[in-house]
Amino acid sequence: MSSNSKNAILAAARLVAQARGYGGLNFRDLANIVGIKAASIYYHFPSKADLGAAVARRYREDIADALKALAVETGDPAACLKRYPETFRKALTNDNRMCLASFMAAEYDELPQPIRIEIQAFSDVNVAWLADRLTEAKLVDASHAAARGRAIFAAVSGAQLMARSRADLSMYDQIIANYQDAGLLPM
Repeated sequence: MSSNSKNAILAAARLVAQARGYGGLNFRDLANIVGIKAASIYYHFPSKADLGAAVARRYREDIADALKALAVETGDPAACLKRYPETFRKALTNDNRMCLASFMAAEYDELPQPIRIEIQAFSDVNVAWLADRLTEAKLVDASHAAARGRAIFAAVSGAQLMARSRADLSMYDQIIANYQDAGLLPM
């Protein structure tokens, strides 16, 4: 079985999990999406928990890379903070999907431990990146940067959740603008 098949399975599972969460992952459905037999998925992922952990890990790694690229591309920490909500907005523009980690966090009690660890690590990556930008931009003292980063992460995640529940991308944009007006996010 090729790594192309494994990547196709992970990509399909990511889209399904962003739309239906961990509970919505089903090997038969994924096999139909990818165009393979369900047994082929078991070759790469012996269990749903293994698949879920791999999807969550890849998602965390992808966001870490995207945030690093944003920091390099933008160069200005305040501009990075202003653009941060774009990372969550992208999911909404893809058939009203959500951040995979946010969706799975809502299912936390039902998740196998390896997935819980990945979901927490996703939050940690975001909060650390935000804290670094906040400190670099001299918007908060380093001792308060992580707390402010958590507040921003939670606020942006919440804006995404509200917009998704109404299938209204403009609501997300309005909420983010309100955060900026209130000073939670840089303008």
